Amino acid sequence: MYRRNVLIMGAAGRDFHNFNVFFRNNDRYNVVAFTATQIPNIDGRVYPSELAGKSYPDGIPIYQETELVNLINKFNVDEVVFAYSDVTFEYVMTKASIVNAAGASFRLMGAAETMLKSVKPVISVLAVRTGCGKSQTSRKIAQLLRAAGKKVVAIRHPMPYGDLVKQKVERFASYEDLERYECTIEEREEYEPHIASGGVIYAGVDYEAILREAEKEADIILWDGGNNDMSFYHSDLTFTVVDPHRPGHGMHYYPGNTCLRMADAIVINKMDSADASGIAAVKINIKNVNPNVPVIEAASPITVDNPELIRDKRVLVVEDGPTLTHGEMKYGAGTVIACNLGAKKIVDPRPYIVGSIKETFQKYPNIGVLLPAMGYGEEQIKDLEETINNTDCDSVIIGTPIDLGKILKINKPSTRAKYELKEIGTITVESVLRSKGLL
Repeated sequence: MYRRNVLIMGAAGRDFHNFNVFFRNNDRYNVVAFTATQIPNIDGRVYPSELAGKSYPDGIPIYQETELVNLINKFNVDEVVFAYSDVTFEYVMTKASIVNAAGASFRLMGAAETMLKSVKPVISVLAVRTGCGKSQTSRKIAQLLRAAGKKVVAIRHPMPYGDLVKQKVERFASYEDLERYECTIEEREEYEPHIASGGVIYAGVDYEAILREAEKEADIILWDGGNNDMSFYHSDLTFTVVDPHRPGHGMHYYPGNTCLRMADAIVINKMDSADASGIAAVKINIKNVNPNVPVIEAASPITVDNPELIRDKRVLVVEDGPTLTHGEMKYGAGTVIACNLGAKKIVDPRPYIVGSIKETFQKYPNIGVLLPAMGYGEEQIKDLEETINNTDCDSVIIGTPIDLGKILKINKPSTRAKYELKEIGTITVESVLRSKGLL
């Protein structure tokens, strides 16, 4: 039987998952390569034979996405599978056009082919864009379930940027686990909040193996989605978070629009800092594509421990990296609290940036006067630290989900912006959980 040659376009996440659950032991297909983008330094590797299975004794090479057309020709590719997220419809169809023009078919894989079934109830938290507030929503759900005596185990969307074999199944229950797995800043931002609240969170590469381990200690599985991807698991309840600061994005980004349509409940977050027009537009979008689900209206109040480090000060604002880069936000929690507390000036870091941080600004020139907390590896973490310490400012506002002061040696006063989900309407996360029999 002829095996169709397949190339999977990804970013070290959904691509590996799609391979594992659909292609790995499928005699109809031969996966010749992965391509990588979005994340620094994830190309030039090999998806190892230990994970790829018996059909791939040498593993599967991972190339830069810029080589896509050449790879289609080199490997006689029949079909290209697009497997990453947080991109515009135009972006996806441009890639499809490039692939079709090179002679290959273009494929987007859906739920039936990629979602795994758990023996435990699964609650999924998705979003229409990166930076909407999934983590806040996940923390709220976990708190309510734990207060009701449920053992909640979270599973996070993959971020395997290191040794893929070692990262097959990762379990985080302590800060020591973060060190043991040599977590990047981006990983810490997602895992630490669960650990801080006394929870357990899994992540890694093989999400069936991860699920089976998590099921051993969970009453309920909480899928804490990343980027704006669909869940890897069939869900008993799906929350999708939307952002009125980017009101049109839920209608024009992939797979965020899919997430909006598949939601059982929708959270409109950040209503306390959004324009009325943005809130109204989001509500219209929801009515147009998913009108019969409960809508939770929520604020995202921001606090700091040391407001005196902001008021009348020249501040450097460090925001969540993915939110500013491919998330395309122009501000975050640090910016909001700087304005609310009357900072004298938000200092532009661009005259002081070094190394890979300089490359980030070149790739995403619209970041502006904010500093994205990029830390995908040891070198980039050092570049971030040096950039912060180089910057001529009075203090630093850390707008990331974790305290960077625990990772970086910052040579000036700093304070961290903290934020939680706060429902402001009659429909709440708790009421939705109760309606589904999960509380």
